[in-house]
Amino acid sequence: MSTFTAELVGTMLLILFGGGVVAGVSLHKSKGFGGGWVVITFAWGLAVAMAAYAVGGISGAHLNPALTIGLATIGNFPWADVPMYILAQLIGAILGGILVYFMYLPHWKGTIDSAAKLGVFATMPAINHPLSNLIAEIIGTFALVLGILALGTNDIVDGLNPFLVGMLIVVIGMALGGPTGYAINPARDLGPRIAHAILPIPGKGHSGWSYAWVPVVGPIIGGVFGALFFQQLFEGENSVAFWLVAIIILAIFIAAQMTVKHVKDND
Repeated sequence: MSTFTAELVGTMLLILFGGGVVAGVSLHKSKGFGGGWVVITFAWGLAVAMAAYAVGGISGAHLNPALTIGLATIGNFPWADVPMYILAQLIGAILGGILVYFMYLPHWKGTIDSAAKLGVFATMPAINHPLSNLIAEIIGTFALVLGILALGTNDIVDGLNPFLVGMLIVVIGMALGGPTGYAINPARDLGPRIAHAILPIPGKGHSGWSYAWVPVVGPIIGGVFGALFFQQLFEGENSVAFWLVAIIILAIFIAAQMTVKHVKDND
């Protein structure tokens, strides 16, 4: 299997399991209906772990453009391979979304809530404030990439690392996922969102394209900064890029603080 195919299959499995648990919890007459946030966060963590176990030995199981770009930024992955990895991840995510649709085929018609249907495929904010939503995705992905790199500094029994990354996803979901649903992965959000847009889902409503830039831009910024932070503080390699990205993030924080007062109480 090629690295392209491995990233495609791994990301497809990630979305099949991750989107599948959201469908199981959200869609009417599913046996998992009403399972709640804890079920979702644990299943997403296991989804990442299982996908990583499946293809990690072939492609490294990035399964996430933010991780791929972050690793390339600090020289841990060749820039020449970045477009191929991202394309594979996006295609895999679209296919995973399509599989979830067919897995729950009879349930879409019986579910009235269009937002619940969209939530199976893509994220939307709990409170709509784009700059705050962007910050949530930056922080979540920063924690993800920094956590993955930090895990690599430990002596870990062979085969345990993917499980630990899965547990990292669980704690990110539980601790940091409330504001936006923790996309923390541009392919995980954009690919299934495309699937939602093209699939004949009864009563699906809009695909949330006005928000779609946030779970793409936020994770890329957070992933790059997480990698640069690791390089700067853990490896002691001073980088101009670290300070430039830090200034950009600080500007976003300040802008969010200045505009959050305009958020309506009922948003």
